[in-house]
Amino acid sequence: MAHEVVLPKLGQTMKEGTLVRILAAAGDHVRTGDVLFEIETDKATLEIEADVEGFVKAVLVEQGQTVPVQTPLLILGDRDEELDSGYLARIADHVRAAVTLDSPTGPSAGMSLKSTGLAYAQMLRDAEAHVRCDAMESIKPELGACIPLSRTQKIVAEKMLWSKQNIPCFYLSIRVDATKLIHLRSQTNAESEIKLSINDFIIRALALGIQHYPVMTGQLAENHIQLSDSINIGFAISTDDGVVAPIIKDCGSKSLLDISQSCGTLIERARTHTLSLEDLSGGCMSVSNLGAFGVDSFIPIVIPGQSSILGVGTIQDAVLPVDKEPAVRKIMNLTLSVDHKVINGAEAAQFLDFVKKLLEHPDELT
Repeated sequence: MAHEVVLPKLGQTMKEGTLVRILAAAGDHVRTGDVLFEIETDKATLEIEADVEGFVKAVLVEQGQTVPVQTPLLILGDRDEELDSGYLARIADHVRAAVTLDSPTGPSAGMSLKSTGLAYAQMLRDAEAHVRCDAMESIKPELGACIPLSRTQKIVAEKMLWSKQNIPCFYLSIRVDATKLIHLRSQTNAESEIKLSINDFIIRALALGIQHYPVMTGQLAENHIQLSDSINIGFAISTDDGVVAPIIKDCGSKSLLDISQSCGTLIERARTHTLSLEDLSGGCMSVSNLGAFGVDSFIPIVIPGQSSILGVGTIQDAVLPVDKEPAVRKIMNLTLSVDHKVINGAEAAQFLDFVKKLLEHPDELT
Protein backbone atom coordinates (compact mmCIF):
# COMPACT_ATOMS: atom_id res chain seq x y z
CA MET A 1 0.00 0.00 0.00
CA ALA A 2 1.36 3.42 -0.96
CA HIS A 3 2.82 5.46 1.90
CA GLU A 4 3.63 9.15 1.63
CA VAL A 5 6.70 10.59 3.37
CA VAL A 6 5.91 14.22 4.16
CA LEU A 7 8.02 17.10 5.47
CA PRO A 8 7.42 17.03 9.24
CA LYS A 9 7.22 20.08 11.47
CA LEU A 10 10.46 19.82 13.44
CA GLY A 11 10.12 22.94 15.58
CA GLN A 12 7.46 25.34 16.81
CA THR A 13 8.52 28.07 14.39
CA MET A 14 9.22 25.82 11.40
CA LYS A 15 7.04 26.60 8.39
CA GLU A 16 9.13 25.24 5.52
CA GLY A 17 12.35 23.44 4.67
CA THR A 18 14.80 23.31 1.77
CA LEU A 19 15.82 19.96 0.28
CA VAL A 20 19.60 20.21 0.32
CA ARG A 21 20.22 16.49 -0.38
CA ILE A 22 18.04 13.68 -1.68
CA LEU A 23 19.45 10.31 -0.68
CA ALA A 24 16.78 8.01 -2.12
CA ALA A 25 16.11 7.28 -5.79
CA ALA A 26 13.19 5.66 -7.57
CA GLY A 27 13.31 1.90 -7.16
CA ASP A 28 15.47 1.92 -4.00
CA HIS A 29 14.62 -0.43 -1.16
CA VAL A 30 14.61 1.50 2.13
CA ARG A 31 14.25 0.28 5.69
CA THR A 32 12.76 2.01 8.68
CA GLY A 33 15.27 4.55 9.92
CA ASP A 34 17.13 4.99 6.62
CA VAL A 35 17.88 8.63 5.85
CA LEU A 36 15.89 9.82 2.84
CA PHE A 37 16.50 13.57 2.80
CA GLU A 38 18.63 16.27 4.35
CA ILE A 39 16.63 19.46 4.84
CA GLU A 40 17.64 22.94 5.89
CA THR A 41 15.25 24.86 8.13
CA ASP A 42 15.51 28.33 9.63
CA LYS A 43 17.51 26.74 12.45
CA ALA A 44 19.64 23.86 11.18
CA THR A 45 20.24 21.11 8.64
CA LEU A 46 18.35 17.99 9.67
CA GLU A 47 17.72 14.46 8.40
CA ILE A 48 14.37 12.91 7.48
CA GLU A 49 14.23 9.15 7.99
CA ALA A 50 11.89 6.53 6.57
CA ASP A 51 9.18 5.66 9.09
CA VAL A 52 8.24 2.42 7.27
CA GLU A 53 10.03 -0.09 5.07
CA GLY A 54 9.30 -0.17 1.35
CA PHE A 55 10.43 0.58 -2.18
CA VAL A 56 10.66 4.12 -3.53
CA LYS A 57 7.90 4.47 -6.11
CA ALA A 58 8.33 8.20 -6.79
CA VAL A 59 10.46 11.10 -5.57
CA LEU A 60 8.15 14.11 -5.70
CA VAL A 61 10.59 16.94 -4.99
CA GLU A 62 13.91 18.13 -6.29
CA GLN A 63 17.17 19.15 -4.73
CA GLY A 64 17.06 22.85 -3.90
CA GLN A 65 13.30 23.12 -3.51
CA THR A 66 11.77 24.91 -0.55
CA VAL A 67 8.51 23.31 0.54
CA PRO A 68 6.02 23.95 3.38
CA VAL A 69 5.62 21.46 6.21
CA GLN A 70 3.35 18.50 5.45
CA THR A 71 4.25 18.58 1.74
CA PRO A 72 4.60 15.04 0.29
CA LEU A 73 8.24 14.35 -0.55
CA LEU A 74 8.35 10.71 -1.57
CA ILE A 75 6.07 7.70 -2.04
CA LEU A 76 6.91 4.23 -0.73
CA GLY A 77 5.16 1.01 -1.72
CA ASP A 78 5.56 -2.71 -2.18
CA ARG A 79 8.11 -4.04 -4.68
CA ASP A 80 5.63 -4.81 -7.47
CA GLU A 81 3.01 -2.25 -6.54
CA GLU A 82 1.77 -0.10 -9.42
CA LEU A 83 0.60 3.37 -8.46
CA ASP A 84 -2.52 4.78 -10.05
CA SER A 85 -1.64 7.58 -12.48
CA GLY A 86 -4.53 9.67 -11.22
CA TYR A 87 -3.23 9.40 -7.66
CA LEU A 88 0.25 10.44 -8.79
CA ALA A 89 -1.13 13.37 -10.73
CA ARG A 90 -3.05 14.61 -7.68
CA ILE A 91 0.07 14.32 -5.51
CA ALA A 92 2.15 16.10 -8.16
CA ASP A 93 -0.37 18.95 -8.30
CA HIS A 94 -0.28 19.19 -4.50
CA VAL A 95 3.51 19.48 -4.49
CA ARG A 96 3.59 21.90 -7.42
CA ALA A 97 1.06 24.19 -5.72
CA ALA A 98 3.03 24.18 -2.47
CA VAL A 99 6.66 24.50 -3.42
CA THR A 100 8.75 27.62 -3.85
CA LEU A 101 11.89 27.05 -5.90
CA ASP A 102 15.13 28.94 -5.62
CA SER A 103 15.86 28.05 -9.25
CA PRO A 104 13.72 28.52 -12.37
CA THR A 105 14.75 25.05 -13.52
CA GLY A 106 12.09 23.32 -11.40
CA PRO A 107 8.57 22.24 -12.42
CA SER A 108 6.68 24.73 -14.57
CA ALA A 109 3.38 24.90 -16.40
CA GLY A 110 2.74 21.84 -18.53
CA MET A 111 4.93 19.45 -16.53
CA SER A 112 3.34 16.37 -14.93
CA LEU A 113 4.37 13.03 -13.49
CA LYS A 114 3.93 10.30 -16.06
CA SER A 115 2.65 6.77 -15.32
CA THR A 116 4.55 5.61 -12.23
CA GLY A 117 6.41 8.90 -11.93
CA LEU A 118 9.77 7.21 -11.50
CA ALA A 119 11.72 8.40 -14.53
CA TYR A 120 10.30 11.92 -14.46
CA ALA A 121 11.10 12.59 -10.81
CA GLN A 122 14.59 11.17 -11.18
CA MET A 123 15.26 13.22 -14.31
CA LEU A 124 14.25 16.48 -12.62
CA ARG A 125 16.30 15.72 -9.54
CA ASP A 126 19.45 14.92 -11.50
CA ALA A 127 19.04 17.94 -13.77
CA GLU A 128 18.60 20.29 -10.81
CA ALA A 129 21.70 18.89 -9.09
CA HIS A 130 23.83 19.37 -12.21
CA VAL A 131 22.54 22.88 -12.87
CA ARG A 132 23.28 23.96 -9.30
CA CYS A 133 26.71 22.33 -9.26
CA ASP A 134 27.73 23.92 -12.58
CA ALA A 135 26.42 27.31 -11.47
CA MET A 136 28.37 27.26 -8.21
CA GLU A 137 31.58 26.13 -9.89
CA SER A 138 31.36 28.97 -12.42
CA ILE A 139 30.94 31.70 -9.81
CA LYS A 140 34.07 33.71 -9.00
CA PRO A 141 34.42 36.77 -6.81
CA GLU A 142 34.79 39.18 -9.72
CA LEU A 143 33.17 42.53 -10.35
CA GLY A 144 29.77 42.12 -11.94
CA ALA A 145 29.39 38.49 -10.85
CA CYS A 146 25.98 37.20 -9.72
CA ILE A 147 26.40 35.11 -6.58
CA PRO A 148 23.30 33.15 -5.44
CA LEU A 149 22.48 33.14 -1.76
CA SER A 150 22.46 29.92 0.20
CA ARG A 151 19.43 29.13 2.31
CA THR A 152 21.39 30.09 5.43
CA GLN A 153 22.39 33.43 3.94
CA LYS A 154 18.78 34.20 3.06
CA ILE A 155 17.63 33.40 6.58
CA VAL A 156 20.38 35.54 8.13
CA ALA A 157 19.49 38.44 5.82
CA GLU A 158 15.82 38.26 6.78
CA LYS A 159 16.56 38.07 10.51
CA MET A 160 19.08 40.91 10.46
CA LEU A 161 16.67 43.14 8.55
CA TRP A 162 13.94 42.34 11.07
CA SER A 163 16.33 43.10 13.92
CA LYS A 164 17.31 46.53 12.56
CA GLN A 165 13.66 47.41 11.99
CA ASN A 166 12.27 46.15 15.31
CA ILE A 167 15.00 46.27 17.96
CA PRO A 168 15.90 49.81 19.09
CA CYS A 169 19.53 49.39 20.12
CA PHE A 170 22.06 51.50 21.89
CA TYR A 171 25.78 50.72 21.85
CA LEU A 172 28.50 50.73 24.49
CA SER A 173 32.25 50.37 23.87
CA ILE A 174 34.99 49.61 26.36
CA ARG A 175 38.71 48.79 26.24
CA VAL A 176 40.02 45.77 28.12
CA ASP A 177 43.60 45.28 29.23
CA ALA A 178 43.96 41.64 28.18
CA THR A 179 47.66 41.28 29.10
CA LYS A 180 47.04 38.93 32.03
CA LEU A 181 44.41 37.05 30.02
CA ILE A 182 46.83 36.36 27.18
CA HIS A 183 49.51 35.21 29.63
CA LEU A 184 47.13 32.90 31.52
CA ARG A 185 45.77 31.41 28.30
CA SER A 186 49.28 30.67 26.98
CA GLN A 187 50.31 29.14 30.30
CA THR A 188 47.17 27.00 30.56
CA ASN A 189 47.38 25.76 26.98
CA ALA A 190 51.00 24.73 27.48
CA GLU A 191 49.98 22.52 30.39
CA SER A 192 46.62 21.12 29.22
CA GLU A 193 45.35 18.98 26.38
CA ILE A 194 42.29 21.23 26.10
CA LYS A 195 43.27 24.40 24.25
CA LEU A 196 41.41 27.47 25.44
CA SER A 197 40.40 30.27 23.09
CA ILE A 198 39.81 33.93 23.86
CA ASN A 199 36.11 33.28 23.22
CA ASP A 200 36.06 30.70 26.01
CA PHE A 201 37.21 33.30 28.52
CA ILE A 202 34.77 35.89 27.17
CA ILE A 203 31.79 33.54 27.33
CA ARG A 204 32.72 32.54 30.88
CA ALA A 205 32.97 36.23 31.87
CA LEU A 206 29.60 36.97 30.25
CA ALA A 207 27.98 34.08 32.12
CA LEU A 208 29.28 35.37 35.47
CA GLY A 209 28.21 38.88 34.50
CA ILE A 210 24.69 37.72 33.71
CA GLN A 211 24.48 36.04 37.11
CA HIS A 212 25.00 39.48 38.65
CA TYR A 213 22.83 41.31 36.09
CA PRO A 214 20.09 38.82 35.03
CA VAL A 215 18.15 41.58 33.26
CA MET A 216 20.60 40.96 30.40
CA THR A 217 18.56 37.82 29.60
CA GLY A 218 15.27 39.69 29.39
CA GLN A 219 12.66 39.74 26.66
CA LEU A 220 9.71 42.14 26.47
CA ALA A 221 6.45 40.22 26.92
CA GLU A 222 3.32 42.39 26.84
CA ASN A 223 3.36 44.30 30.14
CA HIS A 224 6.45 42.72 31.71
CA ILE A 225 10.05 41.67 31.07
CA GLN A 226 10.54 37.91 31.09
CA LEU A 227 13.96 36.73 32.26
CA SER A 228 15.50 33.48 31.03
CA ASP A 229 15.49 30.39 33.22
CA SER A 230 19.13 29.68 32.36
CA ILE A 231 22.18 31.42 30.92
CA ASN A 232 22.49 30.34 27.28
CA ILE A 233 25.10 32.16 25.21
CA GLY A 234 25.58 31.93 21.46
CA PHE A 235 28.71 32.57 19.44
CA ALA A 236 29.00 33.33 15.74
CA ILE A 237 30.74 30.81 13.47
CA SER A 238 31.49 31.41 9.79
CA THR A 239 30.83 28.39 7.56
CA ASP A 240 30.87 27.88 3.80
CA ASP A 241 27.06 28.34 3.83
CA GLY A 242 27.08 31.52 5.90
CA VAL A 243 27.16 32.51 9.56
CA VAL A 244 25.50 30.42 12.27
CA ALA A 245 25.34 31.09 16.00
CA PRO A 246 24.96 27.89 18.05
CA ILE A 247 24.11 28.17 21.72
CA ILE A 248 26.13 26.96 24.71
CA LYS A 249 23.44 25.95 27.17
CA ASP A 250 23.49 26.60 30.92
CA CYS A 251 26.76 28.54 30.89
CA GLY A 252 26.19 29.64 34.47
CA SER A 253 26.93 26.15 35.76
CA LYS A 254 29.81 25.42 33.38
CA SER A 255 33.49 25.84 34.15
CA LEU A 256 35.91 27.46 31.73
CA LEU A 257 37.00 24.01 30.51
CA ASP A 258 33.37 22.89 30.13
CA ILE A 259 32.65 25.96 28.00
CA SER A 260 35.72 25.28 25.87
CA GLN A 261 34.63 21.69 25.23
CA SER A 262 31.08 22.78 24.39
CA CYS A 263 32.43 25.38 21.94
CA GLY A 264 34.62 22.77 20.26
CA THR A 265 31.71 20.38 19.83
CA LEU A 266 29.44 23.05 18.36
CA ILE A 267 32.15 24.31 15.99
CA GLU A 268 32.60 20.77 14.65
CA ARG A 269 28.85 20.35 14.18
CA ALA A 270 28.62 23.69 12.40
CA ARG A 271 31.38 22.80 9.95
CA THR A 272 29.90 19.36 9.24
CA HIS A 273 26.36 20.78 8.92
CA THR A 274 25.04 18.63 11.78
CA LEU A 275 23.75 21.31 14.14
CA SER A 276 20.33 20.50 15.57
CA LEU A 277 17.40 22.80 16.30
CA GLU A 278 18.28 22.49 19.96
CA ASP A 279 21.83 23.70 19.25
CA LEU A 280 20.47 26.92 17.74
CA SER A 281 17.59 27.72 20.07
CA GLY A 282 17.17 29.41 23.42
CA GLY A 283 20.01 31.94 23.49
CA CYS A 284 19.78 35.06 25.65
CA MET A 285 22.84 36.84 24.21
CA SER A 286 25.67 36.14 21.75
CA VAL A 287 29.31 36.87 20.98
CA SER A 288 30.74 37.81 17.59
CA ASN A 289 34.54 37.89 17.43
CA LEU A 290 36.21 39.42 14.35
CA GLY A 291 39.56 39.92 16.04
CA ALA A 292 41.19 37.20 13.95
CA PHE A 293 40.51 39.34 10.86
CA GLY A 294 42.32 42.36 12.29
CA VAL A 295 39.14 44.32 13.00
CA ASP A 296 39.68 46.87 15.78
CA SER A 297 36.02 47.20 16.72
CA PHE A 298 32.57 46.87 15.17
CA ILE A 299 28.88 47.11 16.04
CA PRO A 300 27.14 43.70 15.81
CA ILE A 301 23.40 43.29 15.19
CA VAL A 302 21.29 41.75 17.95
CA ILE A 303 19.89 38.34 17.01
CA PRO A 304 16.05 38.26 17.16
CA GLY A 305 14.90 36.59 20.37
CA GLN A 306 17.92 37.87 22.29
CA SER A 307 18.52 41.21 23.99
CA SER A 308 22.22 41.88 23.38
CA ILE A 309 25.32 40.83 21.48
CA LEU A 310 29.00 41.51 22.17
CA GLY A 311 31.37 42.43 19.36
CA VAL A 312 35.02 41.53 20.03
CA GLY A 313 37.87 43.22 18.19
CA THR A 314 41.50 42.29 17.72
CA ILE A 315 44.03 42.46 20.54
CA GLN A 316 46.61 45.17 19.92
CA ASP A 317 49.74 46.40 21.64
CA ALA A 318 49.42 49.80 23.28
CA VAL A 319 51.77 51.80 25.48
CA LEU A 320 50.02 52.69 28.74
CA PRO A 321 51.22 53.93 32.12
CA VAL A 322 51.71 51.17 34.70
CA ASP A 323 52.85 52.34 38.13
CA LYS A 324 53.59 55.69 36.52
CA GLU A 325 55.93 54.07 34.00
CA PRO A 326 55.18 53.40 30.29
CA ALA A 327 54.51 49.74 29.52
CA VAL A 328 53.32 47.73 26.52
CA ARG A 329 49.89 46.22 27.22
CA LYS A 330 47.53 43.99 25.21
CA ILE A 331 44.33 45.94 24.57
CA MET A 332 41.05 44.46 23.32
CA ASN A 333 38.02 46.50 22.25
CA LEU A 334 34.52 45.30 23.16
CA THR A 335 31.26 46.74 21.78
CA LEU A 336 27.92 45.78 23.29
CA SER A 337 24.71 46.18 21.27
CA VAL A 338 21.68 46.30 23.58
CA ASP A 339 17.90 46.21 23.11
CA HIS A 340 16.69 49.41 24.76
CA LYS A 341 13.15 48.03 25.08
CA VAL A 342 14.45 45.68 27.76
CA ILE A 343 17.68 47.08 29.23
CA ASN A 344 18.58 50.65 30.13
CA GLY A 345 21.96 52.29 29.70
CA ALA A 346 23.02 52.14 33.36
CA GLU A 347 22.28 48.41 33.65
CA ALA A 348 24.18 47.59 30.46
CA ALA A 349 27.12 49.80 31.45
CA GLN A 350 27.42 48.13 34.85
CA PHE A 351 27.26 44.72 33.22
CA LEU A 352 29.93 45.57 30.64
CA ASP A 353 32.22 47.04 33.30
CA PHE A 354 31.81 43.88 35.38
CA VAL A 355 32.79 41.73 32.38
CA LYS A 356 35.80 43.97 31.69
CA LYS A 357 37.07 43.57 35.24
CA LEU A 358 36.74 39.79 35.07
CA LEU A 359 38.73 39.67 31.83
CA GLU A 360 41.40 41.85 33.37
CA HIS A 361 41.60 39.46 36.36
CA PRO A 362 41.25 36.13 34.51
CA ASP A 363 42.16 34.00 37.55
CA GLU A 364 38.56 34.57 38.64
CA LEU A 365 37.35 32.81 35.47
CA THR A 366 39.17 29.51 36.03
